[in-house]
Amino acid sequence: MSEDASSYPPIEPTNFDLIVLGTGLPESVIAAAASANGKTVLHLDPNPFYGSNYTSLSLQDLSSFLISHSASPPPSPPSAPSDGHDFTLAALAARPLFSHVEISSFAPDVLGEERSRKFNVDLCGPRVLFCADKSIDLILKSGANQYIEFKGVDASFVYNEDGKLTSVPDSRAAIFKDKSLGLTEKNQLMRFFKLVQQHLDDEGGENESGNSRISEQDLESPFVEFLNKMRLPPKIKSIILYAIAMADCDQDNVEVCEDVLKTKDGIDRLTLYNASVGRFPNALGAFLYPIYGHGELPQAFCRRAAVKGCIHVLRMPVIAVLMDKCTGHYKGVRLSSGQDLFSHQLILDPSFIVQLPLASSPPGLGSIKRKVARGICITKSSLRPETSNFLVVYPPRSLFPEQVMSIRALQIGSDLAVCPLGMFVLYFSTLCHDANQGEKLLNAAMDSLLTLPDSAHPESSTTVRSENSAEEKPTILWKAMYIQELTMDHFESISSTPMPDGNLNYNNILHATLKLFQKMYPLEEVFPETASPENPEDDNEFSLES
Repeated sequence: MSEDASSYPPIEPTNFDLIVLGTGLPESVIAAAASANGKTVLHLDPNPFYGSNYTSLSLQDLSSFLISHSASPPPSPPSAPSDGHDFTLAALAARPLFSHVEISSFAPDVLGEERSRKFNVDLCGPRVLFCADKSIDLILKSGANQYIEFKGVDASFVYNEDGKLTSVPDSRAAIFKDKSLGLTEKNQLMRFFKLVQQHLDDEGGENESGNSRISEQDLESPFVEFLNKMRLPPKIKSIILYAIAMADCDQDNVEVCEDVLKTKDGIDRLTLYNASVGRFPNALGAFLYPIYGHGELPQAFCRRAAVKGCIHVLRMPVIAVLMDKCTGHYKGVRLSSGQDLFSHQLILDPSFIVQLPLASSPPGLGSIKRKVARGICITKSSLRPETSNFLVVYPPRSLFPEQVMSIRALQIGSDLAVCPLGMFVLYFSTLCHDANQGEKLLNAAMDSLLTLPDSAHPESSTTVRSENSAEEKPTILWKAMYIQELTMDHFESISSTPMPDGNLNYNNILHATLKLFQKMYPLEEVFPETASPENPEDDNEFSLES
């Protein structure tokens, strides 16, 4: 990479309002927002592709990225004075944010080098966007919707303890059509949704009596207690908690649950889900997925930034940060080409850390207790023959009694341009405290729906019959598992963006990103201009493929 960088001509100009290192989604949003506000922005990335930790890559490139970013880099030289200048050099070090990387190819004849390059696999999967997400609103407001196209996810399922997949009802019509629900269960679910809707109408002033509001005491209580109070059966309660409200840990076990979901937050999540269903005419369900993968999202914001004058340079490593000799404040960066560039502020991809003197070092990874365990599998047959793109949620204790965390899986097919025709990509993720816990959860989820080939020629058969089930399980052709750290740092005029979290959507990530932007530029509005002056946030401007 340094050889590539040294062949670049010097970057002009040399002074900017903001330098951004890394082209992940948070960095790209900040670069686009700053550019929209008239700031001069230089956007650098040492990688030969856009997206950083939010990218989509071929199987070969994904393997190389995970392996290279899981190894501890050689120690960087200590901070040193720069002769003849009013600044010192603070080394910029890479920190491994991935660990326990395991990659296995069981069908090299099927997934040869040429075919493996036809994949666009998400590094931060599984990910979907709710149709009513704040991220959708941000994409529309920024004008990034001009550069990206989405498709609706076909269905959503819950994995039951009996090993079956149950549909998640996303409307009244779906509740009545669902054959897995009895009449009593359907009536209980309908009454619950009616109560929630009446509460929301009261909050919005649509119900003049105001007698239908859920009490403040109930709103502050754990959501699971409120659901018990509504006498919802365990099956319905599990669907609401883990497949609609998307709770992470076992809400029934207060001893192990670190994030108890309050009723008011549960109601907000139900509202998001309900508002997402049917928002767009071509997406009947609640979820969207970007065609060509989630790596398209940061690229869309980078293109928006470029329209506003942002300069992008890939394959350009930064080797040091320039710190003022007198004040110790940030002044600029030194590229691997040897050029010094200056800016008022610096945004760093979390893969990098400035090696500052001990007294002023930013917090490390120690403050983040949890990690995200992620898995990717490639198959040649769908988990459900009639459906290509769908979400599966494994509630706590659905796989084994000690399972305290929810697990999410997402199958994506070739119609979303992420894999060759006739193949499927399955993403798995769960929060965990350590690699052993994460790997145990992922392996249990994969084993429940998939099987490994047991012959020397796995390509000759795409499915095998499960001994305990009449259904056929798809065979894994390629598999990756890895543990990803969660971190976010901040240091005066040097800021670090968040890593992908364990959620399905980007709401928390974008909330932290916009909060960071507002700290940097408290007087500026995020994306003050819009791409469509007549109706900038019209849903019809959002590109959805049928």
